[in-house]
Amino acid sequence: MINTYDILETIRMIQDECLDIRTTTMGISLLDCGDSDIDKSCQKVYDKICTKAENLVKTGEDIEKEYGIPIINKRVSVTPIAILAGISGGDPVKYALTLDKAAKTIGVNFVGGYSALVQKGFSAGDLELINSIPEALARTDFLCSSVNVGSTKAGINMDAVKIMGQKVKEAAELTKD
Repeated sequence: MINTYDILETIRMIQDECLDIRTTTMGISLLDCGDSDIDKSCQKVYDKICTKAENLVKTGEDIEKEYGIPIINKRVSVTPIAILAGISGGDPVKYALTLDKAAKTIGVNFVGGYSALVQKGFSAGDLELINSIPEALARTDFLCSSVNVGSTKAGINMDAVKIMGQKVKEAAELTKD
């Protein structure tokens, strides 16, 4: 049973120690959105995110009101887009723009998943996505990108480390403003 001390302690933590919930995340699998036509794939991605996450922000706000603890970010995280890029071919930046548009439509703070998992080597779509990251970040507002270049089990893909060093530098240059 909650007692008065616990309630007052929570209020003190919110006021004095800035207690908050940093992020709530909805994970969405996009594996069923793959298509050999990148435009069709992008439309499937947009429709699925907007359908599955249409109430994410409202639900987060309802939780904030019910418990009185602020939630700083509401986000969506999706299947690594390099997988879809490997299926569809074409310019992966189209996926970046689609993810950004979906994020704006549903009102989340950011969308993650413009990603590649290359710790074990490159597969179809990985290099195209990695090479597109600087442009994708420069042209979007709510997109997060990541590349996993190593793991304890697989070791470190040093080719990927080299490429990512160049891409980070490119992204910094393109987004310096």
